[in-house]
Amino acid sequence: MATIFFDLDGTLTDPKPGITRSIQYALERLSLAVPSEDELTWCIGPPLHASLQKLTGSAELADQALLLYRERFSDVGLFENEAYGGITDTLSSLAATRRRMFVATSKPAVYATRIVEHFGLKPYFERVYGSELDGTRVDKRDLLRYVLDEAKVDPSSAIMIGDRSHDVIGARTNGMTAIGVLYGYGSEAELRDAGAHHICATHPELLGHCVA
Repeated sequence: MATIFFDLDGTLTDPKPGITRSIQYALERLSLAVPSEDELTWCIGPPLHASLQKLTGSAELADQALLLYRERFSDVGLFENEAYGGITDTLSSLAATRRRMFVATSKPAVYATRIVEHFGLKPYFERVYGSELDGTRVDKRDLLRYVLDEAKVDPSSAIMIGDRSHDVIGARTNGMTAIGVLYGYGSEAELRDAGAHHICATHPELLGHCVA
């Protein structure tokens, strides 16, 4: 029976306002150009520091931007977010099969846990795994290697579900089945190029691949 790992941003919840507005806040505080929310959606999903470095032009400014981002995100941006419509129905159906389910996100665990609890998703998951505030395990490959070991899960019977290429790459690097979803922030081309085993346009479609 497969163990299922879910990404958070773009897979369980739509975090666009909180993430993009917190990035805008950081850039504005640094007196840098501030793109629109829509122009910042590419930042949703991948490790944030790398995205901030692209936006600011240097690792040093990215460090400053990350601190400013967290200044707003930890109190306000965290909950400028919403669970995808019907996602609890899908999770309930999966939970009824008694499969082990976890959240595995590049977002710091301290934030991810609060988000999962806030939207009433905690009962479906055995544990929420995320990165540390110092950047440890922000790479999905490292995170999934860690969680497979911690949860004592055989990767050959594990599924990783996410909306971006780093979810797929992290899964394939660790010998897991990778399922990409299209209702988040990654394109079909991005997911296919990364090597997704399956691609689902909607989350109810996941049932066909996870309950086989």
